[in-house]
Amino acid sequence: MSETADRGRGLGDFLVESHDWLRKELVDLRRQVDELVTGSDDGTLEQLPADLGQQMRMHCLEFCGAVTEHHSGEDRGAFPMLAYSYPELEPELIKLGEEHKVVAKLQEEIRQLVEEYVPGETDPTRLRHELSRLSDDLEAHFEYEEKTVVDLLNTMGPAPDIP
Repeated sequence: MSETADRGRGLGDFLVESHDWLRKELVDLRRQVDELVTGSDDGTLEQLPADLGQQMRMHCLEFCGAVTEHHSGEDRGAFPMLAYSYPELEPELIKLGEEHKVVAKLQEEIRQLVEEYVPGETDPTRLRHELSRLSDDLEAHFEYEEKTVVDLLNTMGPAPDIP
């Protein structure tokens, strides 16, 4: 039995759970954008919920806020803790911190596209393309981060109890 299994869920497990939740939210947001594109392409836009654009804006804002909060917590808490305990990890932690800045820039671009979206006037395929780009970049970031820090975080302590 592993040390993590003996003491329960570790900090690294918590990180993966957070990433999985963000992945699910991103899938939901992409589904909403796909509905906009499909509705625009086949002439059935009137069959979409009247407030789908507003739902998408709210979902995007919530998702972007959650990613920002997640990365801020890593930058201020988890990464300095790891750097202190594992100084040899500093180059990877610096790279992850730089990726957080890239993700923040992409999020701002997506947020602007979503906020400027006007049903029936704006081409939703651009929004879908940019959201796909963000999704791909986020997934690559999550995978690298999980490969780099999850096991080490699990040795540092248990995950917080969050209802």
